[in-house]
Amino acid sequence: MPPDRQDHKDKALNATALIPTDDSLARLERLAALSQRLLERAKARGATQAEVSCSEETGLNVSVRLGAVETVESTRDRGIGVTVYFGQRKGSASTADLREESLEATVEQACAIARYTEDDDAAGLADAALMARDFPDLDVWHPWALDTDRAVDLALACEAAGREADARIENSDGASVGSGESLSVYANSHGFVGHERDTQHTLGCALIAGQGDGMQRDGWYSTALSHLDLQAPDVIGRIAAERTLARMQPRSVATGQYPVLFAADVARSLIGHLLGAVSGGALYRRASFLLDHAGRRIFPSWFDIEELPHLRKGLRSTAFDAEGVATKRSHLVQDGVLQRYVLGSYSARKLGLATTGNAGGVHNLQVKANAGDFDSLLRGMTRGLLVTELMGQGVNPVTGDYSRGAAGFWVENGAIAHPVDGITIAGNLKDIFAGIEAVGSDVDPRSHVGTGSILIGKMMVAGEQ
Repeated sequence: MPPDRQDHKDKALNATALIPTDDSLARLERLAALSQRLLERAKARGATQAEVSCSEETGLNVSVRLGAVETVESTRDRGIGVTVYFGQRKGSASTADLREESLEATVEQACAIARYTEDDDAAGLADAALMARDFPDLDVWHPWALDTDRAVDLALACEAAGREADARIENSDGASVGSGESLSVYANSHGFVGHERDTQHTLGCALIAGQGDGMQRDGWYSTALSHLDLQAPDVIGRIAAERTLARMQPRSVATGQYPVLFAADVARSLIGHLLGAVSGGALYRRASFLLDHAGRRIFPSWFDIEELPHLRKGLRSTAFDAEGVATKRSHLVQDGVLQRYVLGSYSARKLGLATTGNAGGVHNLQVKANAGDFDSLLRGMTRGLLVTELMGQGVNPVTGDYSRGAAGFWVENGAIAHPVDGITIAGNLKDIFAGIEAVGSDVDPRSHVGTGSILIGKMMVAGEQ
């Protein structure tokens, strides 16, 4: 690398840029005032209830490949959604245009839709008594004064570190840097007004090793609310290289039943299947293998999942859900027993239950660990399959039948023996959940579902006959 280019790269990695004047609070106030005007217009047209969501998002995304810039994208998006209720008839309309005539037309369209819809007994705002009243600082706002030149240098440094790690890294799928800010206001005719602002930044790299049929691809990325919490570009590049090289010359395995260890970054997919099965929409449509399972044990007796919506610097922290309902710390699973479902007010009414403050999804789940780090889990399983990648969508949400393509590593004598691919792992999610033997302490911090690696005692692995 030429000296002047190296100097420029070092400045990009080490300099702390001055953050421009932060006007986010003033912008939130403008969105809140706009929300109130729209609510007043809906009321003037006869709406018995109304709610408004306003958002502004800005971002910068840069990608490079083989040492050259591929894309630079700067985004600035705005959205305004109006929902009105005439009794239990609902209408919604949206716009991104702040001109008065457009706002007027949006409210009118929502009202017109509501007048022509059928009554829905479950329609309406969440109960007024459930609205959030406390709004703690959750430390989720960390703007990054990232300009295009600096973003390009970070991406180039990340890719270069990976490509230079080993001569077998002969190609690249590129490296990327993304930085985004989001402002949002939710207001409704109960008098609730909630403001939120958050940031998220990401740096990642994907590499290719080998040639022809022997090519293997893998990568790594880091994501955080603050750019100061991102892994360094050279570290990400080297991890991407190590993961790619480890996959070279894979084999299959003999078909049979074996212990299966899901690495932390794929283990959260198992929790995702649980969430899909206990979500209100699946339940009231009767499209879940966990119908009527609240209060029943579906995991081992030591297994816990807790929701932590007020976690400081959590990726999905919030004081209120998408309907303004106050969020609270609670168990989804405790002592292996499913404690509740995941409900907003609409699905709760359809089921004859109460909202759990999860309109819009869950907020920072933490799966309890009962084992040590990743290496200790490997030693404990002695022999079996480590899964690091899943492919396909072979999960039946109604029956729980599970069958997915997989790749990873074969484990012998508590250590990785060789990479494997071209295999399928199968079972039923009820059996998989009940068969969890260990959850590691190696939590992957890149998701709002915090779990370590998960060891299943036995699954069917289809490979060579």
